[in-house]
Amino acid sequence: MTMRQPPRREAPHPADGEGQVARFLRVDQAGELGAVRIYQGQMAVLGRGRTGPVLERMADQERHHLRTFDRLISERQVRPTLLSPLWHVAGFALGAATALLGERAAMACTVAVEETIDAHYADQAERLGDDEADLRATIEGFRADELEHRDIGLAHDAEKAVAYPLLSATIKAGCRLAIWLSERI
Repeated sequence: MTMRQPPRREAPHPADGEGQVARFLRVDQAGELGAVRIYQGQMAVLGRGRTGPVLERMADQERHHLRTFDRLISERQVRPTLLSPLWHVAGFALGAATALLGERAAMACTVAVEETIDAHYADQAERLGDDEADLRATIEGFRADELEHRDIGLAHDAEKAVAYPLLSATIKAGCRLAIWLSERI
């Protein structure tokens, strides 16, 4: 007589239901923290020069995004990523490093980050159900801001930065890794 094992129950995938929203909020808050710190690093190096007002305006929008996700994380009692201290330092370092390469490289950083975030936010908006219409609208609004930042970077000669394809590909890969890690840790 063979013993029949009970059907194996799979643990719910963390991307299902409330887990999915928690992951979205966790990673989005982390991303906006990183974005704020990138602009702070760029402004620390470039100061109030030619691109200063543009960087400050984009940083203001990112601070608004961060405040919004901070509020949503608190309201929904979602644990922030444990990697926030790393993104705090890494964001500033990325901003400062690209700014040290010049204004075009700083703008190339903006373009690479915003193109990655555009795809990320588009995926999130598509995956949210009707019960999360407000969150989807927030994400879509922020996505429009990120696309505006990308366009500003392109208008400021981002593609003329030294080694643009390599710089862009490296930053995009780093962003994708940060997204993956922040959703999970």
